[in-house]
Amino acid sequence: MTVTMIDSAARMRAMVSSPPEDWQDAARRLWQPMAGMYFFIPGGPDLAEVHAQNFGFGPDTAKDAILGAIDTLERADAWGRIERGLDRGLRNLGSENPTLTLPDLTVLLVVGEPTNKHFTNEIRGLSAFGGISGYIAITIWPTDEVLDRLEGIALHELHHNVRYSPGGVVWNPQTVSVGEQVLAEGLADLFAVDLVGQQGFTHFVSQETRTSDAVLRRVSEGLDVTGMQDFAAWVLGDASARLFGATPVGLPTGAGYAAGARIVTAYLDATGQSAAAAVATPAAEILAVALPQLGLEMPTR
Repeated sequence: MTVTMIDSAARMRAMVSSPPEDWQDAARRLWQPMAGMYFFIPGGPDLAEVHAQNFGFGPDTAKDAILGAIDTLERADAWGRIERGLDRGLRNLGSENPTLTLPDLTVLLVVGEPTNKHFTNEIRGLSAFGGISGYIAITIWPTDEVLDRLEGIALHELHHNVRYSPGGVVWNPQTVSVGEQVLAEGLADLFAVDLVGQQGFTHFVSQETRTSDAVLRRVSEGLDVTGMQDFAAWVLGDASARLFGATPVGLPTGAGYAAGARIVTAYLDATGQSAAAAVATPAAEILAVALPQLGLEMPTR
């Protein structure tokens, strides 16, 4: 198992220095090593659009702001810290799951768009995706809060990556349930916490949301909802649902992460397992153990 960190600093600087007519091609070059992540799209997507969809910085963003952010990441040794964090996480997952095949990873770190208020304010400078085996994309704005969490962010996405790698949980976008995604977020956060402490918790989830019984109950009502189109509302919350054109369901930002962590904690406490050991445990098994512990029932529709 290997971790390949893309030299995105050089590629992003090339984007910043590109003339307007070449900017889209420079964005495509930045994302080209990640093209295999989109194997399920015939012909592949336009990688410049992928950059924008992942909150990547745009062609009209102040050049000094982006160059300053890249410099900040380099001073923080962001690429090295993420790589070392992933190496540590892979070793931990391997020791807890000796029969599980761990993927080789290609990892892209991108500077986000500082003028996007949802990105900077609502999700506080973090958008990441690790759900396709072998690839992790992390878009950030380098605030102190985000820089303190680089390893935790990487470890969270690593847990997703291994969960949905061959031998783990099979992901079907039409039939996957909110319960699966909620538990995946809870497992990933708790895996990161096991390795880096409180910095493992996703930082755009407030403490009030994490401890709210009302949030837990409301999320539990959607656990059997299927299909990715509804995930934004139940997992990320109403603000993200509105952004992506989904119907809000009355939840704060990061509600699914908060509920997932509480449900997974109940399961781990009851079974004595770690989040690493449970990386491939089916959602139904976790819910069957955890929900009664929390005085909740699986909804039926």
